[in-house]
Amino acid sequence: MASLPKTFLTPEEYLEQERRAEFKSEYFQGETSAMAGGSERHGLIQGNVFAALHQQFRGRPCRVYASDLRLKTPPPPLFTYPDVMVICGQPQFGDDRTDTVVNPVLIVEVLSPSTRDYDRGLKFEVYRKLPSLREYVTVAQDKPHIEHWCRSENGRWQLLEVEDLEGVIKFDSVGCVLPLTEIYDKVDWQG
Repeated sequence: MASLPKTFLTPEEYLEQERRAEFKSEYFQGETSAMAGGSERHGLIQGNVFAALHQQFRGRPCRVYASDLRLKTPPPPLFTYPDVMVICGQPQFGDDRTDTVVNPVLIVEVLSPSTRDYDRGLKFEVYRKLPSLREYVTVAQDKPHIEHWCRSENGRWQLLEVEDLEGVIKFDSVGCVLPLTEIYDKVDWQG
């Protein structure tokens, strides 16, 4: 049996399709990929990061979003839904709709076994093209381990890794500190 040819979409076709879809998908270089649901641990960690940042942003101009808001990167555009995304000041949108932003300063991705290499590799490579992005964080869910990438004044990315539950992550771009005990609150390492 012959395989069916792949259908490639323009960014505009993707957005039209995505805005009607029941389930979210990512888009890159003409192809879409359905987004899988996360595990209980993934959802817990994502919620912990969101809640801790949200609390620290009260009365401040930064906003935190969970994975329901779509992100568009510079060309070739990647359309995706980061686990947690922070925008300081007014959100800028990719078109006349208010469902796709282009100006996060901080992105957090909770790593899953199926997405770990992609989130740390190609996705981060594309995210680095965002002029607004200052910090990118990956959070392991199988053990306490954070990779915190910061863009320096000269545009270079520097890595800080934290593996100690007593450690903290300092987000200079948004003026927040997150202890690993908050990020991993209620995570059962035995399960």
